[in-house]
Amino acid sequence: MAYDGKVEPGGPAATRVTTDLDITKVSVGPMDNNAYLLRDRSSGETLLIDAANEPSRLLELVNGKLDKVLTTHCHADHWLALEEVVKQTGATTYSAEPEIEQIPIPTDVALLDGDEIQLGDTILKIVWLTGHRASYLDHVSTSAAVIYRDPDGSAHVFAGDCLFPGGIGNTCEDPAAFTELLNDVSTKLFADLPNETTVYPGHGGDTTLGTERLSLEQWGQRGW
Repeated sequence: MAYDGKVEPGGPAATRVTTDLDITKVSVGPMDNNAYLLRDRSSGETLLIDAANEPSRLLELVNGKLDKVLTTHCHADHWLALEEVVKQTGATTYSAEPEIEQIPIPTDVALLDGDEIQLGDTILKIVWLTGHRASYLDHVSTSAAVIYRDPDGSAHVFAGDCLFPGGIGNTCEDPAAFTELLNDVSTKLFADLPNETTVYPGHGGDTTLGTERLSLEQWGQRGW
């Protein structure tokens, strides 16, 4: 079955094959959180983005073996399975430096804006996207978005809760947070990546930068 980016809680995973990576997407937990397994095809090295929930399903997904796990941001629905996944696999943990104190599972590698993660021969770039908020937490998150530039000229960005079909992530009606997040996605994603960039969000279906690009001005005007 062709990959279409649509997965459902409790349903099967879906895999997209790119030039260097196999990207497997699965939805876990009651909040329809997406977890993404990136596998470098040449080396077999793996990175899981957001061990969000249902550790048994994630451990089955990685076949009990995992090299690295990245938490995009500190909101609890994105790391509820992290402790068990790390315990069972010994994977190295990554998160954005500003989020570390908010995540109760220790982070091994603090990611700075512009850092790179090597996965076999594949280079993944990290960009900070700041501004997403949750109503239960007095903290403006700085998410670690993951960018893979495919040699075929396209790109892939794992955006956490910062960019979705139809808009940016929730900023809890905080004007400063909204302005910062819209600016970050505009300058670090839309201005730097081609229209053929697939956006893999923290919840729900995928989109592309080309699909969303024409709506940037509208998002700014509406304020959410």
